[in-house]
Amino acid sequence: MTARVVFITGASSGIGRAAALAFARAGYQVCGLARRAVRLEALREEIAALPVSHGEFLALAGDVSDLAAQEAAVARALERFGRLDVLVANAGVGQHGAIAEADWDHIETVLRTNIDGVLHSVRAAVPAMRESGGGHILIVTSVVAGLHCPYTAIYAASKAFVSSLAGSLRLELEDGNIAVTDVLVGRTHTEFNQNRLGSGEAARGGLPTMSAEEVALALVRAAERKPRRLIMSLFDRLILAGGVAAPGIMARLAKRQYKPEPGD
Repeated sequence: MTARVVFITGASSGIGRAAALAFARAGYQVCGLARRAVRLEALREEIAALPVSHGEFLALAGDVSDLAAQEAAVARALERFGRLDVLVANAGVGQHGAIAEADWDHIETVLRTNIDGVLHSVRAAVPAMRESGGGHILIVTSVVAGLHCPYTAIYAASKAFVSSLAGSLRLELEDGNIAVTDVLVGRTHTEFNQNRLGSGEAARGGLPTMSAEEVALALVRAAERKPRRLIMSLFDRLILAGGVAAPGIMARLAKRQYKPEPGD
C-alpha cells in the first residue's frame, strides 16, 4: 500500500515542526515547506534517525506568500511520492501593537502570510488531491478568531478570515471527497510569541498553555477522523463560548492581556 502523504507549511519550527515529526511517526510521507532551509535539513535528519518505522521527509524551501513557490513545492511532492492526501496549512506570523500606529510592513507581512499563504496552499493542493481521489485540508486558525483582540487585532482578524474560509471551503469541496477542518488552536508554547512583529512582549502569562507536541498529535488524530472543527481543550472551548455569549467582556480581558506596558 502507498503511504499517505501530508504537506505541512511552516514546518521549520513550532507546531509545524512538531506536526512533521508526529506525522512521520504515524507512517506518513511528509513534505515540509518553510523559508529556513537549514532548519528543514536538520528536521529531515531528525526524522531519518527516528528509532521506529516512519515515513520519509521531503524538505521544501519556500515562502507561503508566493503562489508559484507553493505550486512548485506541491509538484515536487507529487514527483517524489505520487499523491497528496493531507494539507496542514499552518504557517503564520503574529503582530502586536495598536492598529493606527503599527508599521505597515508588519501588517502587510501578517496579511500576506496568514491569509494569502493559506489561500495559496489550498489552491496549490486541491488539484493534486483531486488527482489522488480526495483528501483533507487542516487549516490552523486560532481561538482568537472568535474574539475582538485589541493590540493584536491584525493577527486575530487574519485568523477570523481563514476560519470563515474553512467553513465555506468545506462545502465547496465536499463533492470532490475533500474534507476541511478548522483547527482552532489556543495558546501554545513555541517561538511564536517571541517572534511576533511589532512592539514589546505580545501577551501576559497566567493562561493555560499547550505544547506543540500536544497540538501535533491532535492534528494526526484529526487527519484520520476528519472533524469539521478541532478545539484542543476545555479552556479553549470556554474562550470561544465567551466570545459568543459575552463579547464585550472577552474583549476587555483580551485588552488586559495584550495592551503594551508603558515603555514598550
